[in-house]
Amino acid sequence: MDVLLQMISEQLGNERYAHMIFVSLSAAAALIFGLSLTFLISSLSEPFRQRLHALTNNKSGQKENQPSGDILSSIDPLTKHFVPTKKSVLTQVRLRLLNAGYRSPHALKNFYALKTLLTVGLFFLGLYITSLMPEMSSEQIFLIAVIGGLAGYLLPSMVLEHLAKRRIRQIHNSFPDALDMLVVCVESGLGLNGALIRVADELDVSHPELAEELSLVNSEIRAGVNRIDALKAMAERTGVDDIKGLVALIDQSVRLGGSIANTLRVYSEEFRDKRTQRAEEAAAKIGTKMIFPLTFCLWPGFFLVAVGPAVLKVLEVLASNS
Repeated sequence: MDVLLQMISEQLGNERYAHMIFVSLSAAAALIFGLSLTFLISSLSEPFRQRLHALTNNKSGQKENQPSGDILSSIDPLTKHFVPTKKSVLTQVRLRLLNAGYRSPHALKNFYALKTLLTVGLFFLGLYITSLMPEMSSEQIFLIAVIGGLAGYLLPSMVLEHLAKRRIRQIHNSFPDALDMLVVCVESGLGLNGALIRVADELDVSHPELAEELSLVNSEIRAGVNRIDALKAMAERTGVDDIKGLVALIDQSVRLGGSIANTLRVYSEEFRDKRTQRAEEAAAKIGTKMIFPLTFCLWPGFFLVAVGPAVLKVLEVLASNS
């Protein structure tokens, strides 16, 4: 902390003003850190409080939609400063949270609270660790602290992107099995809703991510949501283009009065052809991709084994002649 105070004092040339700015920055950082930590801790226990509030209201005969005066509601006006104001940014981050499997209503605020917490925490952590090294200058200490804060700001976004891509890949890999099973269930006489329930039960062990999404679709349909709207919401949550195409095809079939079984069968055949084409495309690229490993890994070893003894023999002959 003395290093930061010294840096501010050197820039301003006034020790009194530097001390006031340092106290203000410390108070603001402590306030932001405390609010972020409080918001995250309160959000962790939010499902428990919601369940307890619902049980209490049911026992006392109150309405379940009565707002609760918990810590989360009291700090909500303050936590809104963590979230950017651009709707495009909010939509993109919220969509990534859905793709990663975070569907909580407070997931967006939790994400930005965590980002703020890591930014402030890593900044002061880097400042504290580097201040213990007397051989480093003030500029180097401040640069390392800024790099730590920048890493804390970018790390949550990178982790979220990785989790979203991993979940999308898992759902994409499990979609062919679900599609084939859905075709079998519909052609055997089950309705689309019953087929979705059966497929979700069968995939619960092998593909839990897709089974969870299908179970959520079934719950929304039972709650009164339109079937097509529930399927479109699942396609948006998963982020898989193949599911979006299937939902669009089912929607068109329902609107035109076509057979859902025939629609699923045709889409399954087209999807199988697309998988074959993707496999053939990947196989065709193997030759090009193998050029670099062959050039930089295998060719030097082959050259050393094939030409190395001859080069050594020539050097030996030249040495004996000289």
